[in-house]
Amino acid sequence: MKIKEILTILEEMAPLAYAEDFDNVGLLIGNQDDDATGILVCHDALENVIDEAIAKKCNLVVCFHPILFSGLKKITGKNYVERSVLKAIKNDIAIYAVHTALDNHKNGVNKIFCDALGLKNTKILVPKQNFIQKLITYTIPENVEQVRNALFDAGAGKIGNYDDCSFTSQGIGTYIGNEDSNPEIGERFEFVETAEIKIEVTFEKHLQSKILKALFSNHVYEEVAYEIYELQNIHQNIGLGMVGELERPMSEIDFLLFVKDKMQCGSIRHTELLGKEVSTVAVLGGSGSFAIKNAIQAGVDVFLTSDMKYHNFYESENQIVLADIGHFESERYTKNYIVEFLKEKISNFAPNLSEDRIVLSEENTNPVKYL
Repeated sequence: MKIKEILTILEEMAPLAYAEDFDNVGLLIGNQDDDATGILVCHDALENVIDEAIAKKCNLVVCFHPILFSGLKKITGKNYVERSVLKAIKNDIAIYAVHTALDNHKNGVNKIFCDALGLKNTKILVPKQNFIQKLITYTIPENVEQVRNALFDAGAGKIGNYDDCSFTSQGIGTYIGNEDSNPEIGERFEFVETAEIKIEVTFEKHLQSKILKALFSNHVYEEVAYEIYELQNIHQNIGLGMVGELERPMSEIDFLLFVKDKMQCGSIRHTELLGKEVSTVAVLGGSGSFAIKNAIQAGVDVFLTSDMKYHNFYESENQIVLADIGHFESERYTKNYIVEFLKEKISNFAPNLSEDRIVLSEENTNPVKYL
């Protein structure tokens, strides 16, 4: 199995188009045309993890955090990033990062976080904006079904929990073809007035080229009339953080102790307890102080995230309990999810090797220690 075949599966799990603009996801190091000998899944692709990949004969490391986040002007081994990159290159090891592509997925980091706490009725906390576009096109009634189905097959028409969504309306189209035209209806230089159907569908913006290809391939007109608009609608199934409900309400202190146990936290920093029962919880794996207002607006009792600074805690305004459980801890089970996903999709890509070739890293890369 080629590495590029595995990358296709990883993009199914965490589409790169879902990643935030500031991020650096996808294949960071390596040749996708190499044969895969094994996959090591980790949280951070540090030097000791590359050593582990070498020892376990894995030439693809799938990491959550990208080891290459900003540009490198030199690779001399002077810091932990450069040492990891050098070792990976010297040993022909590819590195692939998922990060916010998986953060933004409805089944990704924050759903994993919610599942670890047993939260139910989950929904996105900060839905992704400026991600939905609308296509409007026009065709004759006999061509409507073919065009519409082709657009659906290309990924258009998905709204929330519904597929194949569209709107059609009837009207009259007019045109006059010039000497170079080849009209489907009528003749050159003839004023044509014909019944047409207007088709409207929405789609995720990264699918635009695929949508247009499907449109042009299935439309009967020589010149296809179409319009594309960017919508202000939020995408309710893509975004950062998640809100969920506890099976049964708990006191604030009992809930925080429950979180500390389930997420294996060294400690939890939190705002003053408000003496209320906890029923609804917001989570955001990784650095989530930017979403404090979203959590308050969502009406949750507690917001769990990490990397909060001193003044962030004031932003709770005594409306909710803010709890910083640690960056690594909030994303703790992500690599387990990636391993399980790959094992479901890949039965045996190295049949000549008897042992399991999809490996969960045993290295603890959490840089924060607790007394």
